[in-house]
Amino acid sequence: MRYFLHLAYEGTQYHGWQVQPNTLTVQLELERCLTQVLRQPIHILGSGRTDTGVHASHQVAHFEADIPETLDEATVVYRLNRALPKDIAARLLHPVPERAHARFDAEARTYEYHVRLVPDPFSVNHSLYLDRAPDVAAMNEAAASMLGSFDFTSFSKVKGGENHYVCVCYEAGWHPTPGGLVFRIRANRFVRGMVRLVVGTLLMVGRGKITPAEFKAILLAQNRVDAGGAAPAQGLFLSKVEYPTELVPAAAATLELPYFVK
Repeated sequence: MRYFLHLAYEGTQYHGWQVQPNTLTVQLELERCLTQVLRQPIHILGSGRTDTGVHASHQVAHFEADIPETLDEATVVYRLNRALPKDIAARLLHPVPERAHARFDAEARTYEYHVRLVPDPFSVNHSLYLDRAPDVAAMNEAAASMLGSFDFTSFSKVKGGENHYVCVCYEAGWHPTPGGLVFRIRANRFVRGMVRLVVGTLLMVGRGKITPAEFKAILLAQNRVDAGGAAPAQGLFLSKVEYPTELVPAAAATLELPYFVK
């Protein structure tokens, strides 16, 4: 039987999602704990990779396992959370069709980047602190130029291993939060490093170093060297992964978010 596992994690201590030799990753810990709980070798595949230090308030992964009928999904989640380190939390487990795929069946993903404008020692690992407020109107004007289908080569890591760099962006904008801002971007897919590079370049707009028109020109140029530097990892969250309704129960829409993203 194939299952979808919905989870959250605080990424500070991890070298990203994907298993790598001789280093700690979220995927490695999940596979270790699922193997322990289910007493069978488990390999999981996530909806997407997150980089070192990046968090997820909603990540989805799939795996195959023979779970006894006497062991329901809620009990598996309970036992898994007892086995997992405290910075990874399983939220929901449910069966899916045999060919369901956490990565390829995702219809959209949402990322959020958190910025603090007031010093806060409790959000050091979850946001970027700016000592002066950026020009939000200019950043939103620039962000609006990404809406639609575009080649995001300018905002991708060099040699990212992508087959193509075209993404359809449904939403992109900055929103006020208590003591700061959050940038929210939703698209059908993201290329490697895209969100942090977009945020870093938008912050250049917010500081008056480039104009919204120059941001749009960078996007259209499809040249990585024209963009700004990547924003630091700690402010970035994978916040939502969306699937066709037939793959995900209604309970997935009401999952409780971790405290640090509320």
